[in-house]
Formats: sequence, C-alpha cells, structure tokens
Amino acid sequence: MTILNPYFGKFGGMYVPQILIPALLQLEKYFVKYIKDENFLQKMKDLLKNYAGRPTPLTLCKNITIGTNTKLYLKREDLLHSGAHKINQVIGQALLTKKMKKTNVIAETGAGQHGVSTAMVCALLDLKCKIYMGSKDIYRQNTNVMKMKFLGAKVVPVNTGTKTLKSACNEAIRSWSYNYHNTHYIIGTSAGPHPYPIMVHKFQSVISNEVKKQIIKLEKKLPDVVIACVGGGSNAIGIFSKFLNKDNVKLIGVEAGGKNKTKNSASLKYGKVGIYFGMKSNIIQNFYGQIKNSHSISAGLDFPSVGPEHAWLNYSKRVKYVTINDKDSVDAFKILCKKEGIIPALESSHALAYAIKIIKKNPIKKQTIIVNLSGRGDKDISSVSSFVKN
Repeated sequence: MTILNPYFGKFGGMYVPQILIPALLQLEKYFVKYIKDENFLQKMKDLLKNYAGRPTPLTLCKNITIGTNTKLYLKREDLLHSGAHKINQVIGQALLTKKMKKTNVIAETGAGQHGVSTAMVCALLDLKCKIYMGSKDIYRQNTNVMKMKFLGAKVVPVNTGTKTLKSACNEAIRSWSYNYHNTHYIIGTSAGPHPYPIMVHKFQSVISNEVKKQIIKLEKKLPDVVIACVGGGSNAIGIFSKFLNKDNVKLIGVEAGGKNKTKNSASLKYGKVGIYFGMKSNIIQNFYGQIKNSHSISAGLDFPSVGPEHAWLNYSKRVKYVTINDKDSVDAFKILCKKEGIIPALESSHALAYAIKIIKKNPIKKQTIIVNLSGRGDKDISSVSSFVKN
C-alpha cells in the first residue's frame, strides 16, 4: 500500500517485478518522512548552494532577439558544478540513500550528465557508484565517461538491445533486482515506477522556485511562455512546476523529432499508452505493442518513453508538446554559440530552436520567453561536428 497516490490521472503506477516492491515502498516512506525534515532540507539546501552552485542566473539573450519585441531569457542550469540540472535531484536521492543506510548506488545515463552528477555526489558522500551506459552512448559521450571514471565510478557498458539509454535502463533495473537490499537506484529523470516521478518533480522544482522570483524581480510579472526539452522530462517538470497553476503562463515541452516520423524519440506525439520502465505512460511502439528503437542526435533525449506526469499534462492539455528535428536543434546550437557566446547541450538546443521559431513567426509581438538551458554542450561538440560534415 503506497502512502502517496502513485498515478497522474491514468498514468504512472508501479509496474515492476514483485521483488522490487518493498524497495520502492521503503523509498517512498523515507521520501515522505525526510521531505518534511528541517535538518534534511537544510543539508540539501547547503549542498545545492555551496557544492552545486545554486542559484543559477537568468540570462537575457540580447543578440538573438535584435529587431523583435521579444525578451528571451535562459535559465542557466548549464552553470551548475556538474554542467547540468541533473545534480539537483541526485543530491536529494543520495542523501536519502544515506538515511536508508544503503552503501551502494547504481544509475543509468544516456548523455552522461546524470552519470557525472551521480558519480560526483557519490564521491562526496562516500557511496560506491556503478553507472550503466549503452555502448553507443559511451562512444558519442566519451568525455563524460572519462569524468565518471576519474570520480571513482564504475562505468558498465551495455551491449544489448539498442545500446543506448533504453538498454541501460533495462540493465540497471535488472541489476537492482539482485542488490536492492544494500543498493539504491538513482533514476535520472521524472520517469520510472512510483515514487520516482513525484520525488524527482519535488527535487527539481528548485529550478521553478528560482525562476519565478527572478523573473518577477526583472520584469515585474510572470513570463508569457516557458519552454523546455523533454526526454524523460526532469528539467521540464522542474521549470514547469510552479507555473502549472498559472493559466496565463504558456508551457511548452519540446520532444526530439529526430530525422522523420519513424526515426525519433517523440513518444507523446507518435507513441501510444503502454507499460515500460515500471510505469504506464506514452511509449513508441509498433503495431504489435513492441517497443521500437528511438532516435535523436541528442543522447539525453534518445528514450522511447516519457515521464507519466508529462503524459498526463499532455492528455489534460495543460502543457503543449511539440517536436524539433535534429537539423533545427543543431542550427539553434550554432546560433547560441555565435550570437550569445554560450555552448548549449543538444538537449536544450531543441527547446531553444522552438523559441526561435516562435520569435520569427511574430517578431513584433511583445512577449517574455524563458528557455531552460538544462546543460552545457561541450559533451556534444563531436556530435555536432559530425552532423555538420555529413
């Protein structure tokens, strides 16, 4: 019996092997207890400020918007210690791991940003760390692999299936089934079985808390539009969190449109409801219900499903979900580099590309747009260079 409602409408739940149910119920119990504990919250606040580097700034892009009436701000999660928003919730889950008296951590990673964040915090808190990563992603994100190893983590190549994030997730779940008694699985996004989606939402809401205060101080009002990329959906749910009940703020999630309608990672646009990764959500699947291989130039968005809260927000139409293809995301990557001197992650470039479309469509419209720059793009330089050459 869960303490919290494990569903978002008809999405969510705990669809895992029976052996993992006690571990999930233990995690929920500790999350519910310590999220109200002042000492725990103060420890987390201290690490977010003095280790991770919060609060992150809100940067006005003056060059991209020249000749328009748009004010475009970037929430600079790329400036965090790990180079991405992932560290926000890793700190929370790692502290819960210590409270549960577990000594080992496993995680999965696609772009490597979640893996680096997990390895950093495990080193800091003296937790043994093992990271599962698809061999295809190890090749395209090798810089982050080296960082994880220097930080003391063991990187486990996954050579089965798609050899990407999907395969890494499957292998991490399988491993956890054998070691849950002394191991916590730090899932990197707002997906997976209950209570992960609720827990990641709570820990990532620090982004939205800051944005709301910062934009009111700068513009004396809430933004007109908030945009974030969506793979599993953690950075998006983080920045959407405090605006979900503000109907005058338009929220837009940007999925990876990949190459075309058949080679993408846009589970909300092209997927159907099904069961995967311990949850009921939208999944890219074939006529027979088998999960199809996803595709995105961005390793962090290359996932065949999405967090159940996003599936619910799409179903209830509170958030508009759109797609951006590989080419447009690379174009946005190059524009931000050349116009503003910022190298964005390819994940974030999808969100930026849609913001640029909005601005070009109606340049005279007076509007304030915030894009969540979820990570920095030094890890993606090789991928972008190869794409441009080909």
